[in-house]
Formats: sequence, C-alpha cells, structure tokens
Amino acid sequence: MPATDAAATEWAVPADGELWSHDTVETNGVELHVVTAGPEDGELVVLLHGFPEFWYAWHHQIPALVEAGYRVVAPDMRGYNCSEKPDGVDAYHVDELVSDVAGVIRAFDRESARVVGHDWGGLVAWQTAIDRPGLVDRLAVLNAPHPARYEELLRRSPAQVAKSWYVFFFQLPRVPEWTIRRGDFAALERMLREKPARPDAFTETDIERYEAALARPGALTAAVNYYRSLFRRNARLTLTRGGFGEAAVEVPTLLVWGERDGMLDVRLTEGLDEWVSDIRVERLPDASHWVQFDAPDRVSEYLLSHLS
Repeated sequence: MPATDAAATEWAVPADGELWSHDTVETNGVELHVVTAGPEDGELVVLLHGFPEFWYAWHHQIPALVEAGYRVVAPDMRGYNCSEKPDGVDAYHVDELVSDVAGVIRAFDRESARVVGHDWGGLVAWQTAIDRPGLVDRLAVLNAPHPARYEELLRRSPAQVAKSWYVFFFQLPRVPEWTIRRGDFAALERMLREKPARPDAFTETDIERYEAALARPGALTAAVNYYRSLFRRNARLTLTRGGFGEAAVEVPTLLVWGERDGMLDVRLTEGLDEWVSDIRVERLPDASHWVQFDAPDRVSEYLLSHLS
C-alpha cells in the first residue's frame, strides 16, 4: 500500500520523527496505516483520533506516553489519511470501527489494551468498551459523549440538537464534501484557527498537515460517511428498540472535557454513573473541543495518571 512509502509520509513526520515509525496493519478486511512508538514490551495504548483528523492528532501526547514506558499505536482510522478507504456508507458503521480496533490490538499480539479516543475516536472507544469489554483494560475519552447519554440529551435539549446541526447537514449527498473542499479547504482552516480556545493551538504546519490528509483521494467522503452511517444506525435503533440499548461500561474510565466545546453540551459529562461503574471526569474551563491541542500538557498528565 502506498501509504507507508517515504513520499506518502514525509510531510507527516516532524523533526523528531525518530520517536515513532510508520507501519501497516491488516484488520477486518482493510489496511490501516499506524504510527507506533515506545518499547515493544510496554503496555499497549491505542490512540483513536476524531474528525477531521488523523494519527497526528496525538503528536503532543505520544512522547509523554513513550517516556512512561508504554507501547503506543496511533492508527489512521479507516478512510482517513494513509489508511484504506472502502466504498459505501455501511463500511463506516460503528461495528466495523470497533472490529478495526480489535484487529489492531491483535496485530500487536495483545488480548487487550488501554484505549484512548477523542471526538469520533472517543465514540469508537466508548463502543469498544461497551461491546467488547474484554478488549479494554482502561478507557480514556476526550470530548466525546457516552452514546446513551448523548441520545438522552438530544431527546431533552433543543440546544444540543442545534449544536448538532452538522450531523444533519452531513446526511446530504455530495454537498458536505463540496462545502469543506471549497476554497482549498477554507472551512477546515477556519475551524482550526477559530474554534480552539487557544489562538495558536494549531500551528501553520499543523493546519497544512490536516489539509493534506483530508485532500487524499476518497478521504473526505470517507470521513463524512462516519456521520451518515451513524445517523442511519441510530434511526434503526430508535425504530426497532426504542433507543440505544445496552450501554454499560465496566472498566475504569476517564473523561476529559474542554468546556468551551461549541458542538457538545457540557451537560454530557453529567449523570454518567448510570452507565459507567468507575468514572472520573476532568473538566477544563479554558479548553475547547480540541482539548489535546488547547491543553496538551494537562491532557498528557491526566492520561498518565489514569492509564497507570
């Protein structure tokens, strides 16, 4: 797969790139590009990025985890950046994404791992802990709601429905892709410049890398298909079961939340003990949805204290 040749990855490797290496994992019928770092015998930590990102979303946290002795694996999730991009909306069903995580863990000869996710990666991390609890030793989620709590708040809060406007917009065919791509990804650049709480959270180089990753053939439609698949799945669950269904999480869980999130209501951090038996919530008033960029050192500290 061309994802791992030097030309494909050179732009994505900072000056200290010797800290990590690039590889390919075959899992669940797709090839995923992964970045690995740390001692091979270290406890495995899997880092799952969100929309519209790629493995590089964790570049602030990887060095701290490696220094602590962890074996770190940060995949480009299916459809993103250098990973394979299967056709069709159903290829991005959350069950497929959970199976991808399971395959990544198995590829490193482990039965389980510490799983960390942000945004969409957080949703997949939650779902992995719900559906396959034996795979997850400890769970850490950044600005991604527990799925049952999100469904509950959507039913009760017009404000959260309004914040979730983009989910409905992404159901349109082709229009979301055209809107994001228009003007050389002007909307993406504007989001990364204006939405974080810290003005310089994303550097010029960061923004260029994000644009390059999303400009890869098929990547943008794949990223939007995550939302299309999720919307259809939730509609089916509502029609057939009347709701989300089983949602218990039995592993120790950390939720880190930037309170200045314009897409997700801070109330999503409340009442989680109904579904999560061991939950710790850390709220950062001066951080946004892009919490690991707004407060990289604090996020790393929270992760290290929880994962150990």
